[in-house]
Amino acid sequence: VVYWKLSGWATNNLRFPNWKFRPLIGLLVAALVFVGGRSSFAHRGINPAMVAFSSDPLVNSLVLSSGYSVLYAVQQLKDEDKSSEQYGKMSAEEMFALVKQARGRADSDYISTEIPTLTYNQATYQGKPKNIVIVLEESLGAQFVGTLGGKPLTPNFDRLAQEGWLFENLYATGTRSVRGIEAVTTGFTPTPARAVVKLTKSQHNFFSIAELLRRQGYDTSFIYGGEKHFDNMASFFYGNGFTRIIDEKDYKNPKFKATWGMSDEDLFDKANETFTQLHKEGKPFFSLVFSSSNHDPFEFPDDKIELYEQPKQTRNNAAKYADFAIGHFFELAKKSEYWQDTIFLVIADHDSRAVGEHLVPIQHFHIPALFIGEGIEAKRDSRLVSQIDMPATLLSLAGVSGEYPMLGYDLTKDVNPNRAFMQYDATQAMMKGDGSVVVMRPNTPIQGFVYNKADHSLKAREQPEEMKKEALAYALLGSYLYKNQLYKLPKPEKE
Repeated sequence: VVYWKLSGWATNNLRFPNWKFRPLIGLLVAALVFVGGRSSFAHRGINPAMVAFSSDPLVNSLVLSSGYSVLYAVQQLKDEDKSSEQYGKMSAEEMFALVKQARGRADSDYISTEIPTLTYNQATYQGKPKNIVIVLEESLGAQFVGTLGGKPLTPNFDRLAQEGWLFENLYATGTRSVRGIEAVTTGFTPTPARAVVKLTKSQHNFFSIAELLRRQGYDTSFIYGGEKHFDNMASFFYGNGFTRIIDEKDYKNPKFKATWGMSDEDLFDKANETFTQLHKEGKPFFSLVFSSSNHDPFEFPDDKIELYEQPKQTRNNAAKYADFAIGHFFELAKKSEYWQDTIFLVIADHDSRAVGEHLVPIQHFHIPALFIGEGIEAKRDSRLVSQIDMPATLLSLAGVSGEYPMLGYDLTKDVNPNRAFMQYDATQAMMKGDGSVVVMRPNTPIQGFVYNKADHSLKAREQPEEMKKEALAYALLGSYLYKNQLYKLPKPEKE
């Protein structure tokens, strides 16, 4: 009765504001809705990675506003739909058969009906498993690397290349950092949708080498000089095997802080400090160390390098500073106690300015990759390979055997991948070692080309139907595995 009387009084005495104030009130309400959805006054609106702090996705989601969550989910569904049969249709049976045939592994190697690409892989190195460090270099394409025929900007990398295993003919899977992260940490094939780092169904229980190594007792970390939530990295990493993240808030008294975070020198000092401590504690470790100095607006400390050109803040000068920092890190690492127990991979996430006159600017997917460490034979490898081949090879070099769903090759074996996949916005290309290329575009017949590495030309030329089918099978496979949540490790028997 009391509630009924109070509610009646409230509605009977309801007064609407004067019409003169209604536009102002409308603007205020709109502003509140915008801020509520954005959920932040910072220079970037909120995303799930900004609030991620746990490996439990449900716990992380509780921090987000419901309005934001709905809008974010709608956007994710749109991105995921992009990858569905844009290039053509193929049955799952034919798709898997073609990919298995292309890989050259026996049907008996595939050991799970629940996880169709799961295989057991025996490491080439049979000693005590080693630590693993991936140094992911921002935008350091082959055009900036002297030893790969690029500009003379990388004397330190060029020198290290004489001590390790250098790939001369390796191609990135995309043009964004998240695509590079996707390739080197999960070995996942590219799709027309956004990289899995940003997609909904891959935020938990999606395969990564971090999860594989975590299950084998490794400390797993991501070390970055900027904000961990950029590009949704924190959410993806925490949900898929990375047990801790070091980002810009964890640096005390840095030498130089730029727009994108701490300088590469600060990053590598922090990495060396972290690895030294883990070695003292007797813990095997895996770490992804992601640089940022070679990123627009190209800010880096003064008096570290002899500038390649004027003014200071140019892409070429930033690339040269990035190389300086690489040299600084390996000078520290070689003096450390963890050096003899660690395998390093130095690789670019992608090239910069991937534009050109052709459907796919293939020359701007060419990137450096170098394995280096105690026991790594110095050599130059001319095989055509992809970023997705790196994690399987890294595990083998480190002595880590196990089951995983990756489709990339272990390049320590006597294999010749003879293919590279390149995602250029909505267009995907597959290239063979002889320069044969097929290009797939949404709702367009698959086209054939030939690529000339000498002059970077891409000329139309009909390619065999078998090659077109193989390319389509790989392109569709990633979407199929993602949508059906089939790219994962088996459930552990016990934690």
